[in-house]
Parts: sequence; structure tokens; C-alpha cells
Amino acid sequence: MRAVEFQEYGAPEVLKAVEVGTPEPGPGQVTIDAAYVGVNFADLKARAEGYRVESLPFRPGLEVSGRIRTVGEGVEGLRPGQEVAALVDGGAYAEVVVAEHATVFPLPEGLDLRTAATLPTVLPTAHALVHEVGRLRSGESVLVHGAAGGIGTVAGQLARAAGAGAVYGVVSTAAKAGHALEHGYDQVFTTDSFADEVRRATDGRGVDLVLDPVGGETLRHGLDVLAVFGRLVSFGNASGSEPWHVGQAELYAKGRAVGGFSILTLAQSSPEALRSLAERAFGTVTDGTVTLPVSAEFALADAAEAHRLMGGRTSTGKLLLRVAD
Repeated sequence: MRAVEFQEYGAPEVLKAVEVGTPEPGPGQVTIDAAYVGVNFADLKARAEGYRVESLPFRPGLEVSGRIRTVGEGVEGLRPGQEVAALVDGGAYAEVVVAEHATVFPLPEGLDLRTAATLPTVLPTAHALVHEVGRLRSGESVLVHGAAGGIGTVAGQLARAAGAGAVYGVVSTAAKAGHALEHGYDQVFTTDSFADEVRRATDGRGVDLVLDPVGGETLRHGLDVLAVFGRLVSFGNASGSEPWHVGQAELYAKGRAVGGFSILTLAQSSPEALRSLAERAFGTVTDGTVTLPVSAEFALADAAEAHRLMGGRTSTGKLLLRVAD
């Protein structure tokens, strides 16, 4: 079968198309004939920095849609030929993908394979940030970093549907603001000035919830613009900064709280909680609450071009690799 791997860390060109043997599922696993594969920032960090890479060569890819090829021993409720989406801990850049059955989700009626490939990481993550961890209440305000990306696009819509009083977004360049404004955001700021803009927009009160995948100084500025009893949820460290620490001085005076979320960690520690979360999240697509546009689609062999586009920080929405027609 065809797959895309890298044997060394570096720029997008280290991604190479290879011919490898077709895998078979182990106990509790299935194999999936891939139709589409989602491209995520974690794939870029794996390729460039070795993020979550145990050994080389390494095959990136966290989310896939397609049809079940083979079912391993002990798997119930899944069958060959069934259309599914799956979250995997690497390995999705391939024609056949191995997945643990607990993170394989049968597609609800009306959800096509192309749309399904955009969902396994993005939609449950955004749902958890807004609801399960962020606990946004009707009338509250929210600030979302990366508002034009996949998670940001969904989080803005979920916040609006939850009755948020104000939905503010942060983007890396002004050119991305239009995309965010079309997907649930009231106002959109740029990274270099968002803290001052938030204070101005809220008359100095601050926001009730901040969702931050950036870390570093961006996270610290986010803490500074939290209202009394505000919450900040960290779900990444795209800045590559040293691990951050927060304590009494930042939290006690105004009753602020900090939470965190990683869908890959949840998949390992509590797959049943992930399954329940995914079912709730997928429902927001089938009922029309959320749409996640695909801004670009590439052939599997052109994965390097997808990485180049995402790495240039000019893309919006979701990027996909097309594996099969």
C-alpha cells in the first residue's frame, strides 16, 4: 500500500511517499480503507520537532475517514464495509490505517466521508473546550485564539449556539479575520494587540472564558484579560515556549481558574469518555449547529504541500488529504 512517512526531522520535503506492507488488525483493533485524512498542526510538530514521535521512520496523521476493511479479535459493534471516522495516535497518512476500536466512530446518517475526516480531533476538542472544560454559560463572553483554524472555526459556532453574550477571536494576521467573522465571531483581533483590544471591547471587565492553544506569553496575556471568576483553558503550546506555571498571585485575587485539555491524552486515559464526547460533538454537525469548511484538499502524495500551506499560517478552516475516490 501507499503511505507517507519521514525518516528525519525537518522541512515539509522530508515527507516521502513509500510502498509498505498492508497492516492487519491486532486484538481490539480494526483496519480502515482510508478515503480522507485530516491534516493537523500536531502533524507539523511531529515532522519538524519530533512531537510524540517514539522512533523513525514515522507516519503522521491523527484522523481518518473511510470504510472498515478488517475487524480484529474481540471487536464488537463494528463490521467490514462500515463507514467510519477514527482518531489514531499517528499513522493515518496511508491507504490502510490501523485504529483502536474505542476511537472508531460509525458515521451518523447524512454525514459524508469527506466531512467526517474533518471531525475526529477538531470537533470533540472544540466541544470539550466550550462545554465540558470551559463550562460556558449563556450570556458569558469567550475569547478564542486561532479563531480561523479548524478548532477555532468550530469553537466560535459552538459558543454562539450556547448563548454566549460575546464571542471574540484572535488570529495571527488581519487577512484571516473575515473567515472568523463568518463563523460566529463578533469581533476579531490580531495576536500582537489582542489584550488591549479585549479590555477596550469589554470596558475593562475582561472575558469569562479564554481558549488558548498557543501558550507562552500569549497565555499570560490571556490570564490578564480574564474577568472575575473567569476561566482559561490551555489546549496546546504552539509557541514552543517553556512549560508555564500559574499560582496564587494570578488566580486568588479574582477567583480565576485554569484548565487543560488534550484529546490524544483523553483517548489513552479514558476512551469511553472520549466516545461519549464524540457522540455529543458529532451531533452538532448532523443537526446543522456547526459547519467546518475544507479550505484545501491535496492528494496523499502531496502531503508536503499541505504541510507547507499550514506552516505558512495563511490557511483557514480545515486541510485534507484525499486518499481514495
